[in-house]
Amino acid sequence: MNFKDTIVAQSTPSGSSATSTIRLSGSESINIVNKIFPSKDLRDVKSHTIHFGNIIHDGNVIDEVVLNVFKEPNSYTKENIIEISCHGSQIIVKKIIMITIEFGARAAERGEFTFRSFINGNLDLSQAEAVSDLISGKTENAHRIAI
Repeated sequence: MNFKDTIVAQSTPSGSSATSTIRLSGSESINIVNKIFPSKDLRDVKSHTIHFGNIIHDGNVIDEVVLNVFKEPNSYTKENIIEISCHGSQIIVKKIIMITIEFGARAAERGEFTFRSFINGNLDLSQAEAVSDLISGKTENAHRIAI
């Protein structure tokens, strides 16, 4: 793992749904999304803001999306994070992920967003383990303990 890279992954479960969320984290996340989201220059927006527009690639509209912008150090990973909420078709999700990879992101490893949060001091080890327990918990009791 290279912690200087900008990473991308679908953060909602795969499958058919009304919407899906794609998350990017890293120093280049804003610049990468700026290349495909012409509605606003994301370098000029405040942290913790939401923006509506289209993802465009090679002159074609890929999807109508909502972006959440979290600027460092005020994010889960303490890096710049962009969350792209798009329609839930896996064709759209995969296309947006591939376009962000084309522009410099790399596919995130499993658990890498939480690992970056730990490495960057946003979570301690017990909190990072609790995230894993919360995600994998199968019972009400497991959920209660993880919280």
